[in-house]
Amino acid sequence: MTLNFRFAIISDLHIALPHTIWDHPSRFHLVEVSIPAFESALEHLTQLNLDFLLLPGDLTQHGEPANHNWLKQRLAKLPFPVYVVPGNHDVPVLMADQQSIAFADFPNYYRQFGYADSQQLYYTCELLPGVRLIGLNSNTFNSDGKQIGRLDSQQLRWLEQVLAAAGDELVLVMVHHNVVEHLPNQSLHPMANRYMLENAGEVLELLQRYGVSLVFTGHLHVQDVASRDGVYDITTGSLVSYPHPYRVLEYHQDNHGKRWLQILSHRIESVPDFPNLQKSSRQWMGDRSFPFIMKLLTLPPLSLATDQAKEIAPSLRDFWATIADGDALLNYPQFPHKIRNYIQEYSAIATSGTPTLIDNNSTILLAENERFD
Repeated sequence: MTLNFRFAIISDLHIALPHTIWDHPSRFHLVEVSIPAFESALEHLTQLNLDFLLLPGDLTQHGEPANHNWLKQRLAKLPFPVYVVPGNHDVPVLMADQQSIAFADFPNYYRQFGYADSQQLYYTCELLPGVRLIGLNSNTFNSDGKQIGRLDSQQLRWLEQVLAAAGDELVLVMVHHNVVEHLPNQSLHPMANRYMLENAGEVLELLQRYGVSLVFTGHLHVQDVASRDGVYDITTGSLVSYPHPYRVLEYHQDNHGKRWLQILSHRIESVPDFPNLQKSSRQWMGDRSFPFIMKLLTLPPLSLATDQAKEIAPSLRDFWATIADGDALLNYPQFPHKIRNYIQEYSAIATSGTPTLIDNNSTILLAENERFD
């Protein structure tokens, strides 16, 4: 049996109508470009004969009803099906407040986009004959009302039931938080662990057991393809922060059972008021990077003294922009050995020591769990 289809991913849209924009001076996100950037991406995607579009969370700036309403109305006009899951920004509070919708209300806004059952924040549906999507909710609230990234036990039980029933179907999983680490020791790092599912290991084991190969995530705002034991976590950068990317993917399976996924990435180059968006956005991120870099240097595992971190931080002004870009190659020979080695761990270097530039444009050979360019 052959199986061929084309789809796209746009992540972390952070849609913000002009009157809702939260203009904090240190924000990394250029939310003022959210709507024109989204329209630019859609203009391209509507020309590609897509089978469907995935939006893996952070659809809105901070869960504002007006922004959710705008988005659902815009998605309804598209010529291809769209499927969404909630990000932490979409459901930031358990109960509705003056700014945001209630956690439980999210499915009511997106009944046409996966949530046929508005009583449940996760779902499964048949995308195409032989192709199944599982949309997960990775947002939960602890006893103190704090939002955390985790699949609760009820959702895990449901997930296993769906996977067991899927049989020979190709299963695609979409969830906001990362399942596989995209950064060095991400699950343990004090700055990066919040982008991972708290119970990522448990979820990963379940996906491996049922032969799921493809997971599509967001949240981290970087272009990265990571894998562990045959599970590929393809995370897509944010549409409102550098490099303003989106992806077009093609899945193929031939008569001999060979399966592969081709990934091509695109970027928003220009929108009104930002004629050179790539340059101005990278500059924006660099201008606001100092506090972030200071935390990175002074927290474990480096734990540098503040004075030493202040000396080094200006040289790392574009560090996060380079990571967000994907396929990073980092080399700071002027740094002390310990610091240089740590920073280089963020490079797109395989364990063999060779560059592995697969974050933006690559092909994953699924049958053999290998990539080739």
